Amino acid sequence: MSDAVAALIAAERLPDDYREVVERFWQPLADRIAREATTHKPLIVGINGAQGSGKSTLCRFLEVLLKPRGLRVVTLSLDDLYLTRAERADMAAKVHPLFATRGVPGTHAVGMALGLIEDMLAGRGFTLPRFDKSVDDRADAGEVVSGPVDVLLFEGWCVGAAPQDPAALAEAINQLEAEEDRGGVWRGLVNRFLAGDYADLFAQIDLLVMLKVEGFEAVAANRRLQEHKLAEATPGAPGLMDETALTRFLDHYERLTRHQLAEMPARADVLFEIGPDQRPTRLPDGLKGTRSIT
Repeated sequence: MSDAVAALIAAERLPDDYREVVERFWQPLADRIAREATTHKPLIVGINGAQGSGKSTLCRFLEVLLKPRGLRVVTLSLDDLYLTRAERADMAAKVHPLFATRGVPGTHAVGMALGLIEDMLAGRGFTLPRFDKSVDDRADAGEVVSGPVDVLLFEGWCVGAAPQDPAALAEAINQLEAEEDRGGVWRGLVNRFLAGDYADLFAQIDLLVMLKVEGFEAVAANRRLQEHKLAEATPGAPGLMDETALTRFLDHYERLTRHQLAEMPARADVLFEIGPDQRPTRLPDGLKGTRSIT
């Protein structure tokens, strides 16, 4: 194991035995990405996973594992593409009140994402936006990326998502939908956004990786853990949620999360089954037999 991987395990406060996860699972994925990047640059890797599935951690390790190959890797998070708080408030007033809450398709700056991907593909510099969840708003400054990029890791909870069959939208699936979207307008618009600009954005993905958790109940537990960590890091921040607010927040995500867990595994290029310990349970078929090219 390289010093850089060991340092990242320490920085992420992961147990020492996490090196086995890196060697058994993340290294073969890095091998495949590196192999495909030799003939397809820039390579856009979509990394889909429900909240708390380990997307951000995976991207950090892939950056470290791919750097020795001479590949320049940049990570773009769907979370950093959220519309500003003011933009979502305006959307809530003009379109539907539920769009005030960040998360679902319709609450992201898709045009911004398409623009920076266009710049990246052309070899131009671009700026990665940053979103501050503690204040529920976009940060003033982004991260400037200059020069050519070899691999873009595009991660997010609904990256690569496909719209549902309209007939599936008829019945509410939780309290939020039953009480605040009785006519199904909001969920119908979310579905239309997925079939529109989001489909154009996700069509840019060359390799789709899915981190599949066991079910939505696992998502809720992981999201609560994330909120507790955020509260410890930034106590008193205005964007923090109590249990009631968090349950309502998760209701916004439930429909599409369940849809992805049922639909995406059959078409993902690489599928990692994620266990309750937030680690892969087996090596995906698409990575078996992978050999390092270094």
